[in-house]
Amino acid sequence: MNNLKRTPLHALHESLGARMVPFAGYEMPVQYPMGVKKEHEHTRKACGLFDVSHMGQIKFSGDNAAQALETLIPSDLVGLEVGAQRYGLFISTEGGILDDLMCVNAGDHFYLVVNAACKDQDVAHLRTNLGETHEITVLDRGLLALQGPQASEVMQRLCPEACELIFMQHGRFEIDGSEVWISRSGYTGEDGFEISVAAEDCEALAKHLLNEPEVEAIGLGARDSLRLEAGLCLYGHDMDANTTPVEAGLIWAIGKVRRHGGARAGGFPGADLVLHQVDAKDHTRKRVGLIADGKAPVREGAELFDQGGHTVGVVTSGGFGPTVAKPIAMGYVSVELAEPSTQVFAGVRGKLLPMTVAKTPFVAPGYYRG
Repeated sequence: MNNLKRTPLHALHESLGARMVPFAGYEMPVQYPMGVKKEHEHTRKACGLFDVSHMGQIKFSGDNAAQALETLIPSDLVGLEVGAQRYGLFISTEGGILDDLMCVNAGDHFYLVVNAACKDQDVAHLRTNLGETHEITVLDRGLLALQGPQASEVMQRLCPEACELIFMQHGRFEIDGSEVWISRSGYTGEDGFEISVAAEDCEALAKHLLNEPEVEAIGLGARDSLRLEAGLCLYGHDMDANTTPVEAGLIWAIGKVRRHGGARAGGFPGADLVLHQVDAKDHTRKRVGLIADGKAPVREGAELFDQGGHTVGVVTSGGFGPTVAKPIAMGYVSVELAEPSTQVFAGVRGKLLPMTVAKTPFVAPGYYRG
């Protein structure tokens, strides 16, 4: 793993006994001695700390920054209030998803957080399309995610002002003398905070958080099972450049003002195809949740079949859901089979395992909405 990048917390992960694996060009902790299942359960009942410093953090500034970003992203960014955060998608001219990201209106600039595996292409995409009129700065900052029902209790001791944020709000605060940028959001389905901090201050802040009695370090393994239970997509798996927002069940990420009849309809790459699918609903496949009838987990790549043995789709994420105590998955099926309670079959090692289409999320979200 010599050619892999390291986050500012690499030494801390090793000191905590993490098992390190390659992920998106980084050496990252997949689990700690507690183990994936217990890390997952701890986050659901108390509070977990995740190192997500591999994510790309970008400052986007210049005149009419929101209008400029709307030429690449179908969200309503012009209407986003200062201190608010919104989920967005980069769309290709063919209507496929190039990446998903978080967009924060930070007042005099937009703060963007993009996926680690896509950050170089995302920065290139921004610079190619908007680099002549706007400033695009890749930030050297650490990023921590404090997640779980007790996250607010922990944050109350470190930065009580941040506890006034509600879900998808963002603010600039100070902890232990360091400026921190905090969003009330995450990737687990739980209440929590994502904390951006200067790279050189990241380890000290992580240690401070881990010293709190409710907090345990959590690796990528549990991060994946937590987001799967929460019904959240993983880019490159549950969506990619060959998937449209409508197929992925992400119509809600297309602002109403950006749809036909809206004040700023279209104007983003692939708008003709995407908005046609929004209106006509003539797409042929759809992302769904799946619950296995048996005990065997069904993994990414497993083909899905109908009662007659015809191929109808594929699993894009799958594993055991510790909270629901069953194997769960997400995948794509023909739209006529996308209704909840529909039975399909997953091909696993030569056997057809029955699965039931289910609504997502698989667990009730714990987001704090005030």
